[in-house]
Amino acid sequence: MIVRGCAAAALLMSAPCGAFVVPQSSPAATSATAANAVAAAAAPAFGRRRIGAALSAATTASFDVVSSVSDDSSMGEKAQEAEETKVGVLLLNLGGPETGDDVEGFLYNLFADPDIIRLPPPLAPLQSTIALLISKRRAPKSRAAYESIGGGSPILKYSNAQADLLSKSLKDRYGLEASTYVGMRYWKPFTEEALDRIRADGVNALVIVPLYPQFSISTSGSSLRILQEEFARRSDLWGEGKMVHTVVPSWYDRPGYVGAMADLINKELDSFTPEEIAEGTAHGQKVPKHVLFSAHGVPRSYIEAGDPYQRQIVECVEKIKERLPSEEEGVQVHLSYQSRVGPIEWLRPYTDDVLPELGQKGVKNLVVVPISFVSEHIETLEEIDIEYRELAEESGIENWRRCPALNTDAAFIDDMADMVMEALSEPCQTVTEACVANNVGNVELKDIDEQMGVSVTGIGGVGAENKLYEQAQLSEGERWNGRLAMFGIGGTTLVELMSGKPFMNLFGN
Repeated sequence: MIVRGCAAAALLMSAPCGAFVVPQSSPAATSATAANAVAAAAAPAFGRRRIGAALSAATTASFDVVSSVSDDSSMGEKAQEAEETKVGVLLLNLGGPETGDDVEGFLYNLFADPDIIRLPPPLAPLQSTIALLISKRRAPKSRAAYESIGGGSPILKYSNAQADLLSKSLKDRYGLEASTYVGMRYWKPFTEEALDRIRADGVNALVIVPLYPQFSISTSGSSLRILQEEFARRSDLWGEGKMVHTVVPSWYDRPGYVGAMADLINKELDSFTPEEIAEGTAHGQKVPKHVLFSAHGVPRSYIEAGDPYQRQIVECVEKIKERLPSEEEGVQVHLSYQSRVGPIEWLRPYTDDVLPELGQKGVKNLVVVPISFVSEHIETLEEIDIEYRELAEESGIENWRRCPALNTDAAFIDDMADMVMEALSEPCQTVTEACVANNVGNVELKDIDEQMGVSVTGIGGVGAENKLYEQAQLSEGERWNGRLAMFGIGGTTLVELMSGKPFMNLFGN
């Protein structure tokens, strides 16, 4: 049974047979066989809505005293059932071309996505044709940009490394054997390929983690939509009785993630020499060191349509700022948005406006932080490191630092492992629920859940079925805002197709 197995897999970190005490200061990594037995014994009391249904109860028990199980034969049978469950973790990202030959295909996939370019219904049949024309036109310039960073995107290399280290952290710190997978939205390995591997490996309890700390309809939302459609299309493979899954839609406010980011930034701040610090106040500036968080931009109309991205970015920056030196201690923090394209309004202020303004104010020491990304890719290595650095130096900012992406930072990886374990112990949040909660529209959400045999009982314990779908019903004004947002993106694309101006930086890769 899925319920029994999922609970058991989530409980591999719990106590073995016999009475003992585990310190609360560290996760328990114990005998898998005995843990499976405890899990199997506890599992029947819990329902399908919780992957690690018994995790919190058994974790509490492991911190106190676990009594021995008297019925050895029953315990053995339950342990055998528990071993039938296999936990997997699916990491989602956008992907990027690994070589110059991949660029055109990657761009085609990007522009063919209706979550990126939403055409009016009469023009929707032309989506593939427009994507083909744009990708062919943009490929030479995009190829040159990738050549400037080594010939291709390193995003897959870092994503694979994060997946491997996450699996190791789960095993070393929790005793949980979990297979990890990477699914890319616009290039190989595609999300569908990752699902094929998951099914071939026999995974039947899946934690889905978009590698975007902040949720946006255009990033996490687009990746989750692919899963949503695939789960609905093949309910015989992914529906109830075959697979149980849960989503972590955003994690920008996790103390572990916030702390890891603050540590990297503080390291860069500490790298300024006494001479550079003195120079920082020699031109009228009261604060010698500055930090600029540069987040990926989205059209403002996305925010007006309910995208939570901007709010989450602001909250994330504030949480990290709390762990940095204050202005009184010599550090001032700024926030801007990069990568805007086309004539429509994007989130402000723009990074390429803020850098000259800081230069005019006499700022000399600057740390730039790519806040939307957890691995290096073209927007950190080319747009920030080359384009923005050149602009900053032209504007008089002499001492440039760029905070690295988290990549394989140990604290970040361990926090991801903690996040997975917490997801296993909490009520499941399906892909449909995650989309509804974050205003990813234009999908028959309730019909899809019914096809999958999913009984929606709330998001993270908030609300029942009727409450959930009340939230999904956008007002007429919000719907028109969303349509205008998508129409604006489509218009932008067509304008740039005719003008020849770059569009390759619309989303990170």
